[in-house]
Amino acid sequence: MTSGGAPQDPHPEKAVPSRRLGVPRRLAPAAGLFFLAPLVAEYLLGNIPASQIAGVLVLAPMYGGGALLVREAARRTGRGWPTILLLASAYGVLEAGLLDQSLFNPSFEGYDFQSAAHVPALGISAHHALVFVGGHVIWSIGVPIAVVETLVPDRRTTPWLGRPGLAVTCALFASGSAAIFYGISEEERFRASMPQVIGTAAVIAVLIGTAFAVGRRPCPVRKARNRRAPNPWLVGAVAAVASGLFFARPDSWWSVVMGAGLVVAVAVVIARWSRHGGWGAAHRLALAGGALLTYIWGGFILLSLTGTANTVNLIGQTVLALGAVALLLAAGRTARRTPGTR
Repeated sequence: MTSGGAPQDPHPEKAVPSRRLGVPRRLAPAAGLFFLAPLVAEYLLGNIPASQIAGVLVLAPMYGGGALLVREAARRTGRGWPTILLLASAYGVLEAGLLDQSLFNPSFEGYDFQSAAHVPALGISAHHALVFVGGHVIWSIGVPIAVVETLVPDRRTTPWLGRPGLAVTCALFASGSAAIFYGISEEERFRASMPQVIGTAAVIAVLIGTAFAVGRRPCPVRKARNRRAPNPWLVGAVAAVASGLFFARPDSWWSVVMGAGLVVAVAVVIARWSRHGGWGAAHRLALAGGALLTYIWGGFILLSLTGTANTVNLIGQTVLALGAVALLLAAGRTARRTPGTR
């Protein structure tokens, strides 16, 4: 995804005080993120077919509320993408470990999520732990935030919610999380053991603590600014290839090593690139867009693998894919007019 490690640009974006905006414009980015997060995370992925699109109203409080809280927590404290991604990791562990408990459930939604790269001592699959948490970090939280922030460059690093809006979002997230936790049918009901719950809570606490231990401002860089950031198209191609490989990995211990290696390698490359001169909105969008393209083609594959690729769902998936492309094109037009910033 994108990086907050680049030094501040000498021509920063000029924030527009929210009080000058009407209520619809002031709330538009928050509302967009609220619904974009579940649409990308579940529907564009093809995990939930388009014929069940009404379910987005049930998922939005947890997914959208979570994405909004992650972003607001980072931006309100003056922090950037390292904090956002660490908080997104905490969200991923919370959802998979404590809410739907797919991390520990041996037959979640009728699928065997434990046998691949199984870790008996923890009662998890290392492969699916990386899939679940990584998927939430990249696609449930990171991509939606990056795309919506690109569309509102003058408010990219400012809070989108006032105190009342923040309180409502917290309430929605809590209710949405409870709906997921208690909404599992009796036939599929599963509860993690107490050690698993305590261990998961400890991991979440460490991730949140680390997220806020990250500095509020990027570290000064002396030499990197003499080098130019790569072309955004190259950045997007790297993101598309890396996310595609991450998405299509086989279920094995080898895939765990490969996936972890991809995450580390991409993080290192982005950290270096983002410190080069000229890094800006187009590059951040290229990272998000490359990852989003993976779900655009991956959604059709998942529909086929789950046996839900009927005419209605294929048409719906096509509409979702075209909508995602249109959103990227709109964000791209905005990014081209936006000066590079941190």
